[in-house]
Amino acid sequence: MIGWSIGVAGLLIVAVVAVLIFQVATYVDPYHEKVAAAGYAEKMAQVGQVKFSYVEGPENGPPLVLLHAQLLDWFAYSRVLPELAKSYHVFDVDYPGHGKTTTPADYPMTADRIGADLADFIQQQIGQPAFVTGNSSGGLLATWLAANRPQLIRAALLEDPPLFSAEYPRIKHTIADRAFITSHAAATRDHPKDFLLYWIHGNAPFFRKRVGPGVPFLLTQAVQARRRAQPGQPPEIGLLGDDTVRMLIRGLDRYDPRFGAAFYDGSWNKGFDHAAALARIDRPVLLMQADTSLLPDGTLNGAMSSEEAARTMSLLRHGHYVKVDAGHVVNLDKPEEFMRILKGFFADK
Repeated sequence: MIGWSIGVAGLLIVAVVAVLIFQVATYVDPYHEKVAAAGYAEKMAQVGQVKFSYVEGPENGPPLVLLHAQLLDWFAYSRVLPELAKSYHVFDVDYPGHGKTTTPADYPMTADRIGADLADFIQQQIGQPAFVTGNSSGGLLATWLAANRPQLIRAALLEDPPLFSAEYPRIKHTIADRAFITSHAAATRDHPKDFLLYWIHGNAPFFRKRVGPGVPFLLTQAVQARRRAQPGQPPEIGLLGDDTVRMLIRGLDRYDPRFGAAFYDGSWNKGFDHAAALARIDRPVLLMQADTSLLPDGTLNGAMSSEEAARTMSLLRHGHYVKVDAGHVVNLDKPEEFMRILKGFFADK
């Protein structure tokens, strides 16, 4: 009887594992179909030394450039892309270090260089002033564009950008620095062949806290199963209920750790002083701040403190501010609220 019970239990475990593997291997995010149905197409454009990967929507309004958060890619905006296509001509861009966009091996991962190449992209592929919104590091790049190429920008929405908090050495007192440590080690010491699995291992506490115990091991198995089933495609793990974590896994698959390493050592902001840039902007800017808090040791758990947000507003000539009860990637966490705010702000610009 005991042997029979163990046998049945073993068969049940095998069956459950088989079902889970099948789900992992065959999952397709439903927003791929929704984005395609809205008229978007994936494209590539050579701009100087950068081969940009981007998704372009139909010409249903003024041009709008989207710049995703660090570690993600263009698909992070998938929850708002169909609605945006109704009112804008959307250009959802993978900036250097992310997605399918490629750069030379010695490409400098700095705001000045990436910002200049994005400006050239707008000039070449759009050819007229555009609205721009950027999340996190994308928000820093949107700030750079508004400050340094104002003729290309109509107005900018900064979605929870790490203004001031990403400057060195302040960044050492933020939770983001923990992820940058992994990127720095990968880029300067370890040079892993598989950065995604390396990052999962190096940031296991993040996954245990965000998703649950045992997740780093299970996630590693799921990524490997997905790659066997769909080689060459970024892994999308449908079993993860957290959209932001699923997008993170997808984005990390093609992420260049040199980008994060440049934040870790401060070189990303070389020549890009946040205060000076904000003071130069003469275009309308909306600062959208998401949830933020301090850990017991004083570490900033968020993109920017309330003091840094206030300092940002004090420097903007035409600044507007909105606080949103949402996670860092607002467009994923609260897509309807993000859309309402974006459309309301850009409506009369």
